[in-house]
Amino acid sequence: MKTNRAILIVILLSLSLSCIGCAAQLSRVSPEDVGMSSEKLADVKPVVQALVDDEKVAGATVIVARKGKIAFFETFGMMDREAGKNMAPDTIMRFYSMSKPVTSVAAMILYEQGGFDLDDPVSKYLPQFRNLKVYAESGSEDLNRPVTIRDLMRHTSGLTYGFFGNTPVDKMYVEKAVFTWQTNLEEMTDKLADIPLLYQPGTRWHYGLSTDVLGYLIETVSGQSLDEFFEERIFKPLGMKDTAFYVPAEKVERFAVCYRPALLGGLAIMDSARESRYLKKPSMLSGGGGLVSTGPDYLRLCQMLLNKGKLDGKRILKTQSVEMMTKNQLPPGVNRGPGQGFGFGFSVQTEDGQRPKSEYGWGGMASTHFWISPDDELVVIALSQRNPYSGQLEDALKPMIYDAIID
Repeated sequence: MKTNRAILIVILLSLSLSCIGCAAQLSRVSPEDVGMSSEKLADVKPVVQALVDDEKVAGATVIVARKGKIAFFETFGMMDREAGKNMAPDTIMRFYSMSKPVTSVAAMILYEQGGFDLDDPVSKYLPQFRNLKVYAESGSEDLNRPVTIRDLMRHTSGLTYGFFGNTPVDKMYVEKAVFTWQTNLEEMTDKLADIPLLYQPGTRWHYGLSTDVLGYLIETVSGQSLDEFFEERIFKPLGMKDTAFYVPAEKVERFAVCYRPALLGGLAIMDSARESRYLKKPSMLSGGGGLVSTGPDYLRLCQMLLNKGKLDGKRILKTQSVEMMTKNQLPPGVNRGPGQGFGFGFSVQTEDGQRPKSEYGWGGMASTHFWISPDDELVVIALSQRNPYSGQLEDALKPMIYDAIID
């Protein structure tokens, strides 16, 4: 009898252990169960497969979730063409700038705790920024006002990247090697402090190292490294078990190759899964572009945002914080383009048009994308590994997926 009881305990324990990750997955249902058309969603498959067949991408993952359930989840093509490995649901990919929403969530967690006010000068926490200047042809000028934490979160700080333009400021970034994977956030910030801003704070939206500086501010205020803070406050509570700043040895078999367009057509390897810098923990914990993740993991983050800060009974952010993050934060007269604003970590719609006004989202340099439409209770994850960035996957899918909503 004792033997049978022991066997039963072992069986129950095994079942329990095997289901530890179960809660981290949204359930899959028929599209009609969440007000979407199976027939119209099925049309997504040949469109994505055509991108693979035409060698526009090597492989892709598409997830469509509505009302907290997965209505569509398909993989296409290869994660590693040379090794003949198919794209899989749990393939790990380079998410680049889709790291920015994670860093914004982390910052808002600290904001809620009273760690800082959004309109505090960055220099209050990072003294390197106390003597910043603004570039002018006649020489550097004083700031009209300090760079604030809000500026970092909405990209109105005046910081740039150094590789998207050819201004004198961009050249300074290159000469000083401001951002390298061999340095760290403190060293990066020290270098930035010696270079003038491209614009006066708050006067222009300009994509740059703002979120990476925000990551360093998070480290300074929290007293934790950025990876530790992410793991403790975001990844572990949300069950994002494959999201990190590097791919550990036991997960390398699930890591995708990143491709680039070849000179004579087709695709060529840009970053091998076996020789990538992502195979070891970097010195530079880039909150602006350093994370790897999977479709299911990132869906967890997006669903939390759609749910106004909570998932599976765990609250990450207050409702008010998510509402603040997902509305346009740009000053009057500043925009990203017609009908385009920016919240804290992603683009937002500012005008009604072909897309719902509530829509927000962002992408990454390896052609990963996500968007969320609160009005439609919709989350879409569309991933490939093609560098430089291409919006072809998102552009092809977006009208089809919205058209598939039937209620």
